[in-house]
Amino acid sequence: MLHRLLLTGTIFFLAIISNAQTRRFSFSQQKMGSPLSIIFYDNDSMHAVNAAGDCFKLVDSFVNIFSDYIDTSELNLLCTTAGKNIYANVSPALYDILVESQRAYKLSQNVFDISIAPLSRLWRKSRRENYFPSDSSIRHMQSLVGFKNIIIDTILRKVKLLTPGMQLDLGGIAQGYIAGKLIERLYDWSISKALVDVSGDIAMSGSPPGKNGWSIGINLPGKPDALQKEKLILHDCTASTSGDAYQYIEHNGKRYSHIIDPRTGYGVTSQKNVTVISSNSTTADWLATACSILGVRQSKKLARKMDAEVLIAQEKNGQIKVDATRRFKFHYQ
Repeated sequence: MLHRLLLTGTIFFLAIISNAQTRRFSFSQQKMGSPLSIIFYDNDSMHAVNAAGDCFKLVDSFVNIFSDYIDTSELNLLCTTAGKNIYANVSPALYDILVESQRAYKLSQNVFDISIAPLSRLWRKSRRENYFPSDSSIRHMQSLVGFKNIIIDTILRKVKLLTPGMQLDLGGIAQGYIAGKLIERLYDWSISKALVDVSGDIAMSGSPPGKNGWSIGINLPGKPDALQKEKLILHDCTASTSGDAYQYIEHNGKRYSHIIDPRTGYGVTSQKNVTVISSNSTTADWLATACSILGVRQSKKLARKMDAEVLIAQEKNGQIKVDATRRFKFHYQ
């Protein structure tokens, strides 16, 4: 699932070499189909290079666990046990994200559902091959969806998938999880002023020297290169945006987002961008997806319950309408 937040300011792709004073370092590699950027302040170039390298290795280890594109990933190997009436052992990272996904499923009134993968793959194929899926194919894939068929043994930390053909998609939660883990890893390297951007899921520690926070721009719905006039100034928190600016399919005058409503089997048709600010990057990620499906009132209520802030920008009749929780405005510059 693609999320987009634009970081204001120039991103350098080579480290700024300095051993004498605290300087800004920036690194980027292609991960999970899009650039993954790490920016931080340090006073030693070799230390900075080693820290960034360690972070990218950590990302690779998570990709081999969470990816639904890699046949041998731990996630896909778990899916091969679906319908076989067996509990599978899972790694601590996969267990943690499945437990958090179950929590998100319940809190979101069942609209955030990682068992959406059969539908995700159907719509992904339709976008790639430029055809609109039939109603019968959508209904068939929808029959394989349902978190209630994921059984998590919290004592033995094992997982059982009840439905044959069941598949899982962590695209709406894994990037946020990874972003948070990268900030933790940078703390291990004694780096406390950092920003990590994992496909638009952004986690931050501290602030750039002499600044009140990191400056973040927010995309407008349906316009990949257009930003809201106001910038967010954030520190020691996370931000995630979900929208259809980059992935959608049009049919009979309607735009169907890559974000799928499990209740209907179809992509969301309302053109909107959802931006979530939270103290927890995993929460920010799944909450942005859930609020892209839920209505405005439900979204704001859920955000308040999660002690998060949400902004929903919708395009209606050529006009942009913005709704937000009350405290969101305090994060503007």
